[in-house]
Amino acid sequence: MSHDTASPTTRTYTSLRAAWIPLTALCLAFFVEMVDNTLLSIALPTIGRDLHGTTTSLQWVTGAYALTFGGLMLTAGSVADRFGRRRVLLVGLVAFGTISLGALLVESTAELIALRAALGLCAAAMAPITNSLVFRLFDDEDLRRRAFPLMMMVGMAGFVLGPVLGGSALEHVGWEWLLAVNAPIALVAWIGVRIGVSADHPDDLTDDALDLPGAFLSVMAIGLGAYALTSGVERGWLSAVTLACVLGSLAAAATFVRHERRTTSPMLDLRVFSRGTVRGATIAQVGTSVAMTGVLFALVLHFQYAYGWSPVRAGLANLPMIATMLASNPLTEVMVRRLGHRIACLVGAGLLAAGLVWMAFAVEHGYLAIVVGMVVMFVGLRTVMMTCAVALIGAMPGNRTSLGAALNDTAQEVGTSLGTALVGTLLATLVVQVLPTGRWSAELVQSFFDGERVVFLVLAVLAGGIAAYGASTLTDSRATEEEPATA
Repeated sequence: MSHDTASPTTRTYTSLRAAWIPLTALCLAFFVEMVDNTLLSIALPTIGRDLHGTTTSLQWVTGAYALTFGGLMLTAGSVADRFGRRRVLLVGLVAFGTISLGALLVESTAELIALRAALGLCAAAMAPITNSLVFRLFDDEDLRRRAFPLMMMVGMAGFVLGPVLGGSALEHVGWEWLLAVNAPIALVAWIGVRIGVSADHPDDLTDDALDLPGAFLSVMAIGLGAYALTSGVERGWLSAVTLACVLGSLAAAATFVRHERRTTSPMLDLRVFSRGTVRGATIAQVGTSVAMTGVLFALVLHFQYAYGWSPVRAGLANLPMIATMLASNPLTEVMVRRLGHRIACLVGAGLLAAGLVWMAFAVEHGYLAIVVGMVVMFVGLRTVMMTCAVALIGAMPGNRTSLGAALNDTAQEVGTSLGTALVGTLLATLVVQVLPTGRWSAELVQSFFDGERVVFLVLAVLAGGIAAYGASTLTDSRATEEEPATA
């Protein structure tokens, strides 16, 4: 059942059940854009064999999506706040579904990387908007607080479920269909949003100019930095191309900061980072995503190459991650209520690092030993990610919910891009650049284990340190639900 508010075009709902059509549609949209982060990870060995890809090219099959997703999300949030969140989401869903069908025509890794980058752009136009539109469905604050965690849970489940769904599907269809199936899902989501979500009211939009130079500079900074790692493996760390990428990335980042401080309508108002909550939550989210993506990337190769498991078995091997993410929700809430945001996140960062250190030990001790590390690590991940999402959204003005959600998701996607690039580069450097087909020799498996051990230890120090540093700047708030601040 619905009722009208001040504007006859604005529909709100009196219960989660009454809002099942738009809420399901928004959850579907958020799920498909998040599952696409990891859906192809389980298929990387198959893609490598079919398209003759190298370790670094497979790294970019995953990284290209995260790069454009993370690099353009803030711009997309600004576009949505200006032209209408519902309108931009509907356009993004159409483009996402249509481009996904292009996977059926891909014949090389270069084409696949380009397609993935285009899908990341479309996802950037969807992710922050699906989150912010949840607030429009309800007038009641309690319903908003119940609906938003549901959205976040669906998105996080999609991220972790990607390898499981992909592995199961690969038993029956080609990897191309893992992307093509996005089309009907996007269509269903489009219909639900079109029917159940009201159009934007002019008073809820901003007339700020779009910051296109800021968008370009942010993508260049992230993209060149990530490509510098690939170039270092392929051409040498002191080669002209590698050094040019490093310098270009630093120059783009510096120019971005200078531009955002001077422009009248910045894509990202850097003054928000003067708030410790915003700054710390953003930094910590980068660290968690570096860890999660790096582990998923490494374990996909571990299970399928080192163990020789089928894609479906390798996908099912990730189920402990999903179970931990779902089961640890009560534990996270208890920690936050008793310890506050800052201490709970520090505990989470410690568990994250401890889980990664254990996994470095477990790589040669069988699957059950790896599961122990998964559980410990993902309890920490769940604690940091959800607490930081609550803290970050709660620190943003109510009329910039798209931008607040975009900042949270951007931090995670930047971490995803960097984590994939880092782990792919380390494995290519320490183990092998061109993945051999067929069963691996005992020597190559041992070399992979040695390289994987280094990867997990580096992630423990890097991701754990980043998450702990970000957590240290949070407040002692005990809130467990996202509540945007009033302007």
